[in-house]
Amino acid sequence: MEFNFFQLEKLKIKSYKTSTRTDIPEEFTAMFNPTSYTLFYKNVYETKQGINTSGREANYVISKPKELKLKLILDGNNVQDFGIVTLFNSSKNDVNKKVQEFLKMTTLMDGDIHEPRPLKLQWGDLHFKCRLASVNVNYTQFDASGIPLRAELDTVFFGDLETAERLKEENKSSPDLTHYRIMGAHDKLPLLCEKIYGSPAYYIEVAKVNKLKNFRDLKQGQRIYFPPIAK
Repeated sequence: MEFNFFQLEKLKIKSYKTSTRTDIPEEFTAMFNPTSYTLFYKNVYETKQGINTSGREANYVISKPKELKLKLILDGNNVQDFGIVTLFNSSKNDVNKKVQEFLKMTTLMDGDIHEPRPLKLQWGDLHFKCRLASVNVNYTQFDASGIPLRAELDTVFFGDLETAERLKEENKSSPDLTHYRIMGAHDKLPLLCEKIYGSPAYYIEVAKVNKLKNFRDLKQGQRIYFPPIAK
């Protein structure tokens, strides 16, 4: 077995054809790892303010999906991560071909699903389920015949969570809100009612709303609706 001590873990973009990302993806591997990336979070608050008032309460509306921005570089000069020129491969990489490969996997509408593909970025501790929001392709070097030798891709990805995963992250607990829960192996309806409403007594109403014949007969992975109640 040969060991390459200069081999770095490369950023990978996995491209799926299902929103659940359970199919086998195509992979786009970055030629060079980015020197940095930016995660952008945004909360939106109501902007209306009463007439003849000097201020307003910051009433929360929504949290926007987080965005990730990074630059990808594609180079056809056979220069690797450490700036070493590859001597054993004198043929130039087709930079434009790699750009088209990237666009096919991330940006263009897939004819089978009629939309751009769901993605997952993986690099180190970064595991980001997302869609591509935009990409700006800037060609910076050319050979004598005008063929691109280098391209810089300024990309913006926005977070894309499935509903069940989003609800789990939100973990809302106010009793006046609508709730959905995906049942775990040991979840009990009265205990969940106590956690959400502050009392286990609501389990009968929740069972009726979900048309459960037996509130004890909950299946792992089952989606249960907890309706809002008056405060």
